Amino acid sequence: MTELLSAAQMRAIETAAIESGQVTGLELMERAGRGVVEAVFEEWPELRATSHKAVVLCGPGNNGGDGFVVARLLKEWGWAVEVFLYGDPDKLPPDARVNYERWREMGGEVSTDWAVLWQSDAPDLLIDAVFGTGLKRPLDKQLANHLNVRMRHNWGAWTQVKYVAVDCPSGLDCDSGHMRAFLAAAQGDEDYEPVNWAQLTVTFHSPKRGHYLHEGPSVCSKLRVVDIGIWPWDQESAIPGLGGSGSRTVLLEPVYMGKPLRGGPFLSGMLEKHTSDHKYGHGHALVLSGGAGRTGAARLAARGALRIGAGLVTLGVPGSAQMEVASQITALMLRRVDEVDQLAEVLQDRRLNALCLGPGMGVERARNLVPMALGQGGQTDHPTRGVVLDADALTAYADAPDTLFAMLHDNCVLTPHAGEFARLFPDIAERLNAKPTSGPAYSKVDATRDAAARAGCVVLFKGPATVIAAPDGRCSVNAAIYDRAAPWLATAGSGDVLAGFITGLLARGFDPMKAAEAAAWLHVECARNFGPGLIAEDLPEVLPAVFRGLGL
Repeated sequence: MTELLSAAQMRAIETAAIESGQVTGLELMERAGRGVVEAVFEEWPELRATSHKAVVLCGPGNNGGDGFVVARLLKEWGWAVEVFLYGDPDKLPPDARVNYERWREMGGEVSTDWAVLWQSDAPDLLIDAVFGTGLKRPLDKQLANHLNVRMRHNWGAWTQVKYVAVDCPSGLDCDSGHMRAFLAAAQGDEDYEPVNWAQLTVTFHSPKRGHYLHEGPSVCSKLRVVDIGIWPWDQESAIPGLGGSGSRTVLLEPVYMGKPLRGGPFLSGMLEKHTSDHKYGHGHALVLSGGAGRTGAARLAARGALRIGAGLVTLGVPGSAQMEVASQITALMLRRVDEVDQLAEVLQDRRLNALCLGPGMGVERARNLVPMALGQGGQTDHPTRGVVLDADALTAYADAPDTLFAMLHDNCVLTPHAGEFARLFPDIAERLNAKPTSGPAYSKVDATRDAAARAGCVVLFKGPATVIAAPDGRCSVNAAIYDRAAPWLATAGSGDVLAGFITGLLARGFDPMKAAEAAAWLHVECARNFGPGLIAEDLPEVLPAVFRGLGL
């Protein structure tokens, strides 16, 4: 799976590669610049055909050095190129200084007076190589103004300018996805609205966390990862702790280095059923519903659990809703579960190995039944079943999250959206939502890891970039953004189906982390397969087509 690196990890990888003698910093910079030019020509083939005008904005670090390489290559291609430097050329790092000199030796001019930039016509291509992954502070207000307001106001034909960011749009924190241009503008101008959203962002070796979190996808628009020749590389040996559970973050993709892996490692075992098996061999899941008029969410979850491969799925329904549910289901089973004693009786069946509580359940009913579902009913031999807590089962403990955490075990999965997360982990949410003043900023990855450690179980923090973390620090990101965007997932009931997918996989014997990862990834693939017009009921029904498409 693709590694989502922090800025520090990326620097450490480059340093280790250089110190090994495998490559020089100057070679990496050359490869990065060439990669940007090639990515531009692939994105807009018409720019390759003839000469055009480019403006390259270079910064005071190695990101600026990449920009000088881009400028030189475009000039060699016959383009008219203007270069602007933010900073003192004499203070450039050694490799960036070499490429600055190479640019000057071929007759290239470098201006440090950015006011001149807006006196000419808009270019065909703008390269932002001012600040890359290493930015740890808000942008200077004057620079933020140049990169945002002046760009829009002085170049009226802004939409015709192809804006390409090197590593990331300047001002983006590549660890958290916070856009630091916002912060600089807020220092005295509350109405400031940044507009430096790249049309293409070219990064190197591996994507960074901030490309997928918070505002990162919005300001990057389209992400291209360029190989700069440090593969294969033993990252885990080069960087102590990179491969450890506390620092590794992966992007859920069924590919490795662009090659499909028959569904990917986190989907392995998805359809491992044998002809000699019977339904209980594939697990028995119980989904508890709410009362009359509130059973739809649980039915969606139960259908999801069944479709994803649980051998048997039972709906535990209060007496007031039995007729309602019975008239709506066929393959699903039905049991009456009103109070704790009835749930305890149902749980005596040891073949029942996964539970889902929360969707449409009602807060009071959830508060009464969650303890029994988590094995707090007094039985000394109570099996540790997989348990998914969603929606009302989370809200029920908003006033006493520690009470819930004390009952959880390592076979549980919590699936909060942002509001539920804030109710269960108010201090973590406050830190996540605070405007950072320095970097690396606290990210959704950090927050989900901290929440999982506190809860003692897997936490799946929903959103366009869903972050999944285990108590030991393992973390993955399931991103429904960029080419994998599925905005029609924002429909009532889709989260209930996701809870059902996870429950079904727990019933089948998947460990909680793998169940959450596989379910989240398949949830998005179902939406993408169906397309616009999706409603929650469609998600389980399109799952077989997704499986077939994966060759499973």
